[in-house]
Formats: sequence, structure tokens, C-alpha cells
Amino acid sequence: MSYQATLQISGMNCGGCAARVDKALSASDAVQEASVNLAGESAHVTLRDAGDLGQVVQVLDTAGYPARLSEARLNVSGMNCGSCVGRVEHALRDVPGVIEASVNLASETAHVRYLAGVVAPAALTRAATEAGYPAEMADAQAPQDRGAEKAAEAQALARDTLIAGALTLPVFVLAMGAHMIPAMHHWVMTVLGQQTSWLIQFVLTTAVLVWPGRRFYRIGLPALLKGAPDMNSLVALGTAAAYLYSVVATFAPGLLPDANRAVYFEAAAVIVTLILLGRWLEARAKGRTGAAIRALLDLQVRSARVERDGQLVEVPADALQSGDVIVVRPGERVPTDGDVLEGDSFIDESMLTGEPDPVAKAQGDAVTGGTVNGAGSLRIRATAVGADTTLAQIIRMVEDAQGAKLPIQGLVDRITLWFVPAVMAAAALTVLVWLVFGPNPALTLALVAGVSVLIIACPCAMGLATPTSIMVGMGRAAQMGVLFRKGDALQRLAGADVVALDKTGTVTAGRPELTELELLGASPRDRVLALLAGAEGRSEHPIAAAILRAAKSEGVTPAEVSEFKTVTGAGLRATVAGHDVLIGTEALLRDHDIAVGAAGDTARKLAERGRTALFAAIDGQPAAVIGVADPVKPGSVAAIKALHKRGLKVAMITGDRQETADAIARETGIEQVIAGVLPQGKLSAIDDLRKGGKTVAFVGDGINDAPALAQADIGLAIGTGTDVAIEAADVVLISGDLGGVVNAHEVSYRTMRNIRQNLFWAFGYNVALIPVAAGVLYPFTGLMLSPMLAAGAMALSSVFVLSNALRLRALRPALREAKDTAPKPAARPVAAPAE
Repeated sequence: MSYQATLQISGMNCGGCAARVDKALSASDAVQEASVNLAGESAHVTLRDAGDLGQVVQVLDTAGYPARLSEARLNVSGMNCGSCVGRVEHALRDVPGVIEASVNLASETAHVRYLAGVVAPAALTRAATEAGYPAEMADAQAPQDRGAEKAAEAQALARDTLIAGALTLPVFVLAMGAHMIPAMHHWVMTVLGQQTSWLIQFVLTTAVLVWPGRRFYRIGLPALLKGAPDMNSLVALGTAAAYLYSVVATFAPGLLPDANRAVYFEAAAVIVTLILLGRWLEARAKGRTGAAIRALLDLQVRSARVERDGQLVEVPADALQSGDVIVVRPGERVPTDGDVLEGDSFIDESMLTGEPDPVAKAQGDAVTGGTVNGAGSLRIRATAVGADTTLAQIIRMVEDAQGAKLPIQGLVDRITLWFVPAVMAAAALTVLVWLVFGPNPALTLALVAGVSVLIIACPCAMGLATPTSIMVGMGRAAQMGVLFRKGDALQRLAGADVVALDKTGTVTAGRPELTELELLGASPRDRVLALLAGAEGRSEHPIAAAILRAAKSEGVTPAEVSEFKTVTGAGLRATVAGHDVLIGTEALLRDHDIAVGAAGDTARKLAERGRTALFAAIDGQPAAVIGVADPVKPGSVAAIKALHKRGLKVAMITGDRQETADAIARETGIEQVIAGVLPQGKLSAIDDLRKGGKTVAFVGDGINDAPALAQADIGLAIGTGTDVAIEAADVVLISGDLGGVVNAHEVSYRTMRNIRQNLFWAFGYNVALIPVAAGVLYPFTGLMLSPMLAAGAMALSSVFVLSNALRLRALRPALREAKDTAPKPAARPVAAPAE
């Protein structure tokens, strides 16, 4: 039966484009008929089968006119283990038009990419719900705070655990007390009698199973009947087997041999109680894994005071519009991103950079929503509101990264999808072996071993091992000023061998500064600097700006200029406060018959140190040698040293001159320099660094760094850089300091180590204890693992994984951002993740 669909096509802007799309579709074996609509930018296709949509998408990609994709996020409930994750993903991928589906067990969400116009969002929620996992659409733009939902879930589990515990305690005392304490056994047999004791246990255990324990049967049995068993199915089968065997022994003992007449009500009740206890502890721990997102959400301001018609009006933050003038009082949070119109204050930007020191803000400076105003009052003009603010974009980045799947998760998912059926098969084989080869009472021993195998197996721990660590690690990274825009960058960065750095704006400050002013005459420094600043005040050259900044920082007022003339490629000549001032190259002074003499040696020494050397002459006499350079950022040396200590090779790739680059490398400790390269040359340099199978991380900030950021195995963008660079990067370092690279590597390394610990525990636990539960030690020790102990071990298994992941919350920055005494430019808003 044929399948029809209408695809939205990108890039069609003329009749020729439409013809090429039609030709490409018609040539595909999967397409029976195609009709291209240029005005609607769409193509209606008739296919042999819905499964051929993927082939059609590839055909369009190859033709250069890709089908438009949309994305959706779903909140999915009812998932308890890795097997559930696999089934939800399969259900979503089976929807015609779905390109990719990724489910996160820890956050209980699904991220789906699908063909626009082919898939209705309602079809996605219906597919997950029909698979047994109720789902609803989540707002892709609005940050998700499911803290209240998690708290309610934990509260319900706590209530059920207390009820189950209260009902189970008498059963446990009657059964195990009689086994372990002879006096107790005598009292039960003489006062109650064995049959009465069994009846009491039957009533209480039935209450446990049909009240707090019903969740396992309500979910597990339908999943089993659908041929998709999960963790609940294992619990339901194990407890039902122990319960039904005990019911037969209680009410129809004649059906069992004398040696096998025993009840296991306490096993069924204790299993349910312990697993509920584990689920409660797990729910509490899961709630804490999202603490970073909730902390970011708490930074959002609910209302703001806006100037309207000359009056201050308090409006909801959601109602703010770009261009609104907002008044921020001392101690208040800045409600949205904006520019300061009036006022001076210090702003606590720790939420943005992870650094506690406040930043001075004055007229013209940018401020970020969610940061805390200090003692001054500010009037700001809103530049970004709602979902476009830096804070909203940070939250979306963190959510997307937390929901991502690392490459290491692929193998885990394939294993957990088949884990539950494999455990059920192992339990059946265990029962069969005990019945055939086991000693008397073989039936009882077979029951104990089979139930233990079903109960001890824990796919939950395997399913939670990776996503919980990612959630906590990514959240902690955001609090440290490191944003992973792509989840798999976390794994790749941990395996990096080489860190390649751009020079300008990354290792250095990105703007020239006056570094030396070597006086050659008797005039005092402040007088010479005033004349130089006066002359440079008419120039727009970056070196002129550096001299003016130096004068301002030293409290020197530029002298008045009466005449000014630039000499192209050489410098300038000006009359300043009645003095003839020349600033420029040695050739400029020579052209005016001024000999530099020994000052030439000073200039050469400055050049060897990576400075741009200029000369200044006043009234025909050499007055100073000026050294200008793009200074190394305060934290660069410490950061590069820290990277070396971590075993990473550090290289620098720059378009600057080799001499300047070498000087910077000597100052900072960079061991390899690739200089004089254009943006395309940076791509070749990265490929050269990759030789020998090396993994290369590139750090940059400018538009010209975007190709290299995309080409490297991991691209890290300085947050004070351009939006283009940030868009091309895998990781964004919100502060402008290279210490963020060290912190990013630390988070990546620690998180991956945490994931490996979790996986080792999850797989090692199952590999080691399932055979023990099956009774492999019985021939040697005569001991069998009790189903109750199996339930306790299983419950603690997931709790261990979650608790280990939560240790990442204590992660501290490996290197604090270095503080500069000079004022820094305000951090630019971080670009939103690429769609």
C-alpha cells in the first residue's frame, strides 16, 4: 500500500531549483510520483512505504535542497529502567517522518527531530502513550522546571513505602522471627498455630501487593503481555511467584509434596517494601540532579519597574519589550539584558561567569538579566527580553546538553533493551536446572532461586549510569561558567590530546595597550604623555586609542591640538600646545632629519619581545620610544601551565607575525607556534596537529575563528567573542579567561570518570550477583541467596549510581578566573543553540 506525504523543502528560490528537486525525486526508486510546488516550497510524494521517507530525505540532501526539520521535546512518565528508554525511542522512531529520537531516563524527557509538515506533534505523544509511557508536549522554548512534579512523586513513594513497611513488619516478624528465635517459634506454634500464622501473613501480604505494590502489576503485567517486559515486570513476576506458591501451600497444601509445604509471604512483602524504598530514595536523588536548572530558573525576575509616560510602573517580566527603560534599585536583580543609560554600580555576575567579584558598570555598559545590582541605582534600556535573554539561552543550552546522549550510551542502550528478556530467560533456566538437578526440596529451592534472579537483576542502574552523571556534571559546569552546547563534546573533551589557541582575544586581551614609554630627553613622563595623547586624540588608529587609555589611567589630560596631519603608513605630525610633535616609524623621523641614534637599539629590543615599536619626537628632538602590544590576559599563563600539568599539549595558531607569536609563546609557555596563517590556513594547521591520531580542541573568539572551531574535534568559544564564533563552537566559556578551558576539561574528565564508575558498578553488579542469585554457590557452601536480600541489593544498586553522580555537585573550579586591575569589557550575550 502506497504512502503519501508533503515535505517542506529548503533552498528552492527559482524554477530551476524546483526542476532539480523534481528530477532528483523522480529518479529515486522509493518515489512512485512526485509533485514540486515552488510557491509553497514543498514537494508532495507518493512512496511505496512510509519507511522510504528516510531515503527521500537523503535524496534531497544530496541534491542540495534538504527537507525542513522541526524539533519537539516531550515529558515522558512511567520509565523506570534502560529497557523503557529503548522502547520509547523505538515507538517514536516508528512514527513516519521521525528522523531522530533521543530519550533521557534521568530527566524523563524525549527530544525528537522530525520532518516538518509530515509529523503532527500529537502523533508523537500518542506513539509514546500507546507504548505504555504517557507523554505530553513540553514547550521547547520555555525552561523546564519539574521540581514540583519530582517532589510530588517522591512524596507519593514515601507514603506507599510507609504503608508497605507497616503491613510488612508483622509478616516479617511472624515468618523470620519464628525461623531465627526458637522461643518465638514456640509461641507462634502454641498460641497462634501454623495455619493461623500463615493466614495472617496472607491477609497482610495481599494488602501490600494490592495497595502500595499495585504499581508494579499495573505497569509490569501489561508490558509483559505486549512482549516488552521492563523492571516492573520482573518485580511483578518474582513477587507473584512467591505469593501464589504460598497461597497454594496455605489453602491447597495437598497439591504440594510434604517437603515443599512452606510459605514465602514475607519474601513477596519485603521485596515490594524494599523496592519501594529504593524507588523513593531514587526519586529524591533524581530531584537533586536537576538542582542546577532550578537554581538558574530562580534567577529569573518575576517583575520590573518600567518608565511609562513619565511614571514608574511595575509590570511582569514576561511583558517587557525591547527598548523599555527599566529602573533597577540597589540590591535588586537585573530583570533583563540591557544597556546602562544612567547610574553607576557594581554588578554581581557570578551567575554568569562563576566568579564572585562584582564588576563595575556605568553608562554604556551592558548588563545581563539575573545578575544582582550592588549599592547604586541604574536606569537601563532593555535590549533582549523573554527567550532571547542570555539567562534563558543559558538554561536552554544546559537543558539540551543534559538531554544529549554520549557515544558511550549507545552500547548501554543496546544491552538494556534486551536485558529484561534475558533475565527472564535466565530465571526460567534456573528453575528448570534446579527442578532437574536440585536436591530435595527441589521445587522450593527452584522457586527461591528463580525469584532471586528476577528480583536482583537491575536494569535501572544501567539506564541511570550515564544520564544522571551528565545532568549533574552539565549543571555544575554551567554554574562554573562553562556551557556545553553539544552533549557529546563532554566525552570528546575528556579525551583531548592537544589544545590549540587563537592568539588575539584568546591568549591576549584583543586590543593594543601602551606597554613601554622609554623617555629619551629631560622632559618628565607626564608632560611627554600629555603631548602624545593630544596628538593621538585626532587619530582613529588602534595605537592612538592605546596611548589615550594609558593617559587616562595615569590621570594625564591630553594637551590641546591646533594642527594635525596623518602620514599614511608612517605615523602623524601635529602641533600640540605649541610644540611640533612627530609620532611614527624610524623612517618618518629620518624623513624629517631626526636621527634616532641609540634609541634604535631600544626599539629593536622591544620588537624582539613582541612589541610594536614607534618613535616620538618633540620640536625636532627624539623624545621617547613607544612600545605597544596586545598584552597577554592575566590568566593565560596560569591556565596554560595548568593545561600542561593535565598532560595536554598547547599550541597557538595565529595570523600574526612569527616574531610576535614567538614572543607571546615564550611569555606564556606555549610549546608550538603556527603563525602567519589565514583563516583557511588554520584548518590545515588543525589537521597537522591531528597527525598520529591526536584529538584537537581549538579555542577562539573571532569571526575568523569560526571555521577552525567547527573543524576541530572540540571547539571552545570565549564568551566575550563574536556570535559567529559561539555558534560554531561545541563549548562556550562565558568568562573571557582561559581558565575556563581548564575548568571545562576538569568537568569533562571528572564527569566521564563518574560515568565509568557508574557503568562498572551497574554491569559488575549484575554480572556478579545474578549467578549468585541462581544458586551457583549452593553446591560449595549450601547457602542460597534470599529473595529479600536480592530485593535490598537491587534497591541499593540504583541508589548507589545516583548518589555517586550527585558527588559531582561538589566539583570545584580547577582554576579561578584571573582578575585584571584594568576595566574589562562587559560579557556579550551568549548566542542561542543552533537549531
